Amino acid sequence: MIKEVCVENFTNVPLMIERGANRIELNNDLTVGGTTPSFGVIKKTVEYAHKHDVPVIVMIRPRGGNFVYSEDELEIMSNDIQICNLLDVDGVTFGCLTREKHLDKRAMNRLLSVAHIGDLEVVMHMAFDELTDAEQKETIDWLSKNSVKRILTHGGPLNQPISHTLDHLKELVKQAKNKIEILPGGGITNKNIAEIIEQIHVDQVHGTKLLDRI
Repeated sequence: MIKEVCVENFTNVPLMIERGANRIELNNDLTVGGTTPSFGVIKKTVEYAHKHDVPVIVMIRPRGGNFVYSEDELEIMSNDIQICNLLDVDGVTFGCLTREKHLDKRAMNRLLSVAHIGDLEVVMHMAFDELTDAEQKETIDWLSKNSVKRILTHGGPLNQPISHTLDHLKELVKQAKNKIEILPGGGITNKNIAEIIEQIHVDQVHGTKLLDRI
């Protein structure tokens, strides 16, 4: 079981690894859902985590708010991915949508091409949850064909508890089988992790409170 812990900056990385984190998703400013951390934070986190054989996935997001990005913002994101390549990061996570809340394939391709230069794993983050169910199915196919490793998803709006989205998560796991990994997140804790794993049959989970003491 891979426990991917979502952290804000370096501060709690040593503690989370000590408690058993198998993978780190590194962010700045989780109050807005996470943005890209600084060069120094990425460098220190990768150095520390790799000493403990823990991979690091870096959030590529220039600001909070929606996932519709301007040309300037896409340039910033491309540059941040290049920095991740230089700093020996294991993977990056991002998601781009159009104003109509469709997957922005042009923007995604632009960022994917930069990520794949350095052989970075790519994760589609929870922007995925803003797509319609029908488009999610098509997006699973598109992402898998474009070498995206996994999809981080709550299975529905984040204002719904994950207990209410389990049926859709199960459907996503079924649709993604043998194509792309599904990484459930959003409201998973030490208290409900066993139930979620049992119900949707996954071998990895994501959250900020996975390793909090009960």
